[in-house]
Amino acid sequence: MLIALACLAALVLCCGLAWWQWQRFESASGTFQNLGYVLQWPLFGLFPLFMVWRFRRLARQRRDEGLSAPEPVAPAVRPVTTVDAVKPAPVEHFDDEEDAELAAYNRMLADLNARDGR
Repeated sequence: MLIALACLAALVLCCGLAWWQWQRFESASGTFQNLGYVLQWPLFGLFPLFMVWRFRRLARQRRDEGLSAPEPVAPAVRPVTTVDAVKPAPVEHFDDEEDAELAAYNRMLADLNARDGR
């Protein structure tokens, strides 16, 4: 009985909010966003009633099939996969200063990756 009253209260409250949004939509500053809320609020109000209906239907179905509550299932353990670090090709000589800077940056990243892998 308490659940039915809570569902009814939610429906009344949400319909009131839909009416308020309709008044905002009809006002001079109303937008189509207000019209969208007019359509959404009644759905929000009907949702608790739908959930009560759904829970009761599932409970009745479980009772009719003679099933008890489902046993908790342990999560599947996935094997850990490791990936070997990719070793950059050795850099011999760079004509451009930017290429030398890029090579130094890549060496630093490779060094950090090697330290992280230990």
